[in-house]
Amino acid sequence: MELYESLFIIRASVSDQETTALIEKMKAVAEKTGAQFIKSENWGKKKLAYEVKRERKGTYVYFYFRAPNITVGELERSYRLEDSIIKFLTVHLKKELVPPRPLETSSEEFAGGRI
Repeated sequence: MELYESLFIIRASVSDQETTALIEKMKAVAEKTGAQFIKSENWGKKKLAYEVKRERKGTYVYFYFRAPNITVGELERSYRLEDSIIKFLTVHLKKELVPPRPLETSSEEFAGGRI
């Protein structure tokens, strides 16, 4: 099983209930093919960088999952069939994402001139 990230944008005109239902539907499509979700986030409504299908805003949804190769094809096929989804992107990851560590600075680093 491989690691993947998938981001899709739902029309802003879709209600919150319909958005939640659509997210669950897309998760079910991926899980049906054997995907194991590590993270699933609704990033909310944001302004698009440019107009897409006459929309200026959209609801961004992020999936981070481990799945067999066939999952991506099935998931993207479902994205295309759904009129409410205006853009999507799925990326294969070579290694697991690691959260960034907070910067640790000590007074010794400043005194030693390592900046």
